[in-house]
Amino acid sequence: MNKDFFAALDELERVRRIDKNEFIASLEAGLASAYKKENATSAAIEVKLYPEQNKIRVFAFRTIVDEVTDEEKEISLEEAKKIKPSYKVGDTISQEITPKNLSRIAVQTARQVIMQRLTDIKKEQVYDEMNEKSGEIVNAIVRKVEPNSVYVEILPTQMEGIMPISEQIRNEKYNIGEMIKVLVRRITTNNRSPQVIVSRAHPDFVRRLFELDVPEVKSGLVQIKKIVREAGFRTKIAVYSDDPNVDAVGSCIGPRGSRINVIVQELNGERIDVINWCADPLEFIARAISPAKAVQVHVNDDEHSARVIVNDNMLSLAIGREGQNARLAAKLTEWKIDVKPYSSILEFMDEQEG
Repeated sequence: MNKDFFAALDELERVRRIDKNEFIASLEAGLASAYKKENATSAAIEVKLYPEQNKIRVFAFRTIVDEVTDEEKEISLEEAKKIKPSYKVGDTISQEITPKNLSRIAVQTARQVIMQRLTDIKKEQVYDEMNEKSGEIVNAIVRKVEPNSVYVEILPTQMEGIMPISEQIRNEKYNIGEMIKVLVRRITTNNRSPQVIVSRAHPDFVRRLFELDVPEVKSGLVQIKKIVREAGFRTKIAVYSDDPNVDAVGSCIGPRGSRINVIVQELNGERIDVINWCADPLEFIARAISPAKAVQVHVNDDEHSARVIVNDNMLSLAIGREGQNARLAAKLTEWKIDVKPYSSILEFMDEQEG
């Protein structure tokens, strides 16, 4: 029976390509536990597997004492000396107690240990595979929609991904069976299985879309300096190229808007402002207020703040709905931005003159 037991381990190694030695320690621990349960003993038990000999051996360990209080764990000095005269109090003695029915226990235990180990290995393999995809866009199928989470099946791994409400595009609807693109944000582990958190709201989702749809971005010819986003409403992206012959913004927009339109469609109409990055804060702030046009920009270096002057008819565009455009411009440039209409400057100048 032992021969068949070890032959099964060899077959497992061949078919599953899992080193059988990975199972040995788990099997020995599992067999020791199963033996103790089967024989209702609290003794210190150790099981050793010898694949090369097709043998399984069980050993019990007892401590040598002057007076025995627990026969399963202790042995008297007098009895120990009958086994080996040199034994003394405090020594540990081992005795082989391999039962005849061990093969039956071994098969039952091995089945449990192997199934658990296979499950663990699958988890590890999936975890490693998804860890490599962290920060990348993957295709997924919507499997379940709950008020605060959307559950997807990530292709081709068939692993479950969770998109919490904080990672969803506001007002976007998800339908069961629908294929969507998601960004792999992070992978966490628990007792059940690795858990993949995915997103469509993160700025890096937009970054990866540009890398997929704009060859110049993917090759590095056009650099994405920074992206800020209020998912579902507006994104501002600052781009730059070291090559003076490359139009960074034009590359991202594409002929007749072909490239940017694909990305906007993926984001269900979210507005995207593509801006030429500039090291000069005055120029960069003026560009960041797009689609409005700045007439003047004044900066206070000490306060790291800027006042942007726009024509009166551009004021609402510059500020944006609920201050969104100005807020995103401030995040993009990392300057505090205050937008003022040109008429307020004229009024101020008149008051000064008066």
